[in-house]
Amino acid sequence: MKRLKIAALAALALTLSPPAMAQMTDGQSPQPAIEAGNYPYQLFLPRGYSADKAKQWPLLIFLHGSGERGDDVAKVKVHGPPKIADRDPDFPFVLVSPLLGTDQDWDIEKLDRLVDYAAKKFRIDPSRIYLTGLSRGGHASWRWVVAEPTRFAAVAPVAGRGDPGGACRIMDLPVWAFHGDRDDVVLPEGSFNMARAIRACGGRKARLTVYPDLGHNAWDPAYDDPALYAWLLEHRLPAKDKK
Repeated sequence: MKRLKIAALAALALTLSPPAMAQMTDGQSPQPAIEAGNYPYQLFLPRGYSADKAKQWPLLIFLHGSGERGDDVAKVKVHGPPKIADRDPDFPFVLVSPLLGTDQDWDIEKLDRLVDYAAKKFRIDPSRIYLTGLSRGGHASWRWVVAEPTRFAAVAPVAGRGDPGGACRIMDLPVWAFHGDRDDVVLPEGSFNMARAIRACGGRKARLTVYPDLGHNAWDPAYDDPALYAWLLEHRLPAKDKK
């Protein structure tokens, strides 16, 4: 009888535990959602992460666009940083790239929980947490940083659209936006208006790169440019006062 009770308790513990990670070795791998209703994701650990148990790493969150939505987490690697990381084991970030379900839009509360989890689970430098996203993920990047302007050290929305009404909330946040000047899916004004509004508030940390004669796909030139990643790493969140 005691054995049966112990076995039943063990089974219950397994059902209540968070899903196990697929791996903890260097490189990129699919991971289950951290909790029911959250997002499965691609995890990239840079070469050397497993060997150096003391080093803290920068964390980059990547939000994909509408075309990758669904139930195939491998699609997250079609564009952007996870595509880069797949071919470069020395990509210098721990990279978390969640998968959005079919016909869904990004939920900031779910993303917050995922970032909090990643920051605790992995050896992350809390002053170097960054955000980028393309198209629908670019919209969400603008929305997220306006809602929480002190969460990230820097943000890079690509082919995204923000709400200029919230621009003054991010006047002190380093921003680098990218857009094609012939984009007819998300008009370039989506980035122009945010950059102008930030500067009108007195912000001096907003950059805008406009690619001439380019349509919606601003992400290939943006993410293929090493200058973007070097720029992200230049920025840190200010140290919090210890009470």
